[in-house]
Amino acid sequence: MNSVAVQRFALKLRSMTYALKAKRFGLALVAGAGLFALPFGGGINGVATPAAKAQTVSTDQRDLDRAVTALRAISTLKAEFTQTDRLGNSVAGELTLKRPGKIRFQYQADTNLLVISNGRSLYVVDYEVNQVQRWPIRRSPLGALLDPERDMSKFGQLIPTGNPDVVSIEVRDPNRPEFGRITMIFVRSATAPGGLQLTNWVALDAQNHRTTVRLRNHRYGVAVSDDTFKFRDPRNTSRRPR
Repeated sequence: MNSVAVQRFALKLRSMTYALKAKRFGLALVAGAGLFALPFGGGINGVATPAAKAQTVSTDQRDLDRAVTALRAISTLKAEFTQTDRLGNSVAGELTLKRPGKIRFQYQADTNLLVISNGRSLYVVDYEVNQVQRWPIRRSPLGALLDPERDMSKFGQLIPTGNPDVVSIEVRDPNRPEFGRITMIFVRSATAPGGLQLTNWVALDAQNHRTTVRLRNHRYGVAVSDDTFKFRDPRNTSRRPR
């Protein structure tokens, strides 16, 4: 194999490594909750009466509205996170969120990867192989988190948990399965904006790749500069920060 072929083969391997890493840690940002699948109650022999159905729908809509309100009430948020992919690989870091639509996943020092949104697009930046991928926010499962009014109010569905203090909401567009889905888990908390604290979420992409993200040490209303959501483009040293 000549030197040119070796270089091409090496570039192909790096590209494959990048693609696997991007899928593993980039877009499928999930939170493990064993997706609560308890059935709705309120009926006889498991069959809901019309009155029980109406009450369930009303309760569901109230909880959905509360979740939208809770997310919209967050001006800024910093939290530590642990992210686990479908293979059980875990990585930790710090999440920073700012309305509208900005988010940054700063991974631990030995992970040369950055996931960041500037309010318009979501980027997966791999400094190890000097590559960047970009997706419109609406095409990512994180769209519901970054734009809750649009995604959750239109495409959200309450998933019963059997615990009045836990609210689980799945968001997906049935007409756009390629966009994936995200299930967000909230716990009622008087100290959180809107009375609900997002503790974890589960994102599933179109290839059924699942990732789990758990949050802890939430800090609301902290000062966050817009520069936090810019990044150095590794593809060309002459490129300006995005």
